[in-house]
Amino acid sequence: MNRRWEPLDDLLADLHHARRHGDLGRLAFVAYCDVRRWAREAGRPVLAEMATRLVTDSPHRSREAFLAQIDQIIGSLEALQTRHTPASAGTPGRATETIPS
Repeated sequence: MNRRWEPLDDLLADLHHARRHGDLGRLAFVAYCDVRRWAREAGRPVLAEMATRLVTDSPHRSREAFLAQIDQIIGSLEALQTRHTPASAGTPGRATETIPS
C-alpha cells in the first residue's frame, strides 16, 4: 500500500473520536493541521481547501454548521479510504484468494 494512505486510518479515528465526544477544538485542530497537511501531500487540493476554510472562515453560523462541515470532511476521507484500501487489507501477509469458476 502506498505510504501516503497509511495515516488516513489515524486521521479518521481521531476525527470520529472527537466528533463522538463533541470536542469542537480537537475537530478544528485535526482538520486544520492534520487533514490539511495530509490532503496537500496526497495531492487533494479541494480537501485541503475544505480543511483550511473550516478554520479561516470562522466564526461559523452555528455549532451545527461547523459539525456539518466536519461531517463533509469525514465523508470525503472515508470515500478516499474506500477507494484506496487494497482487497487484502486487514490480513497482513495474506493475499486475496481467487476462487476458480
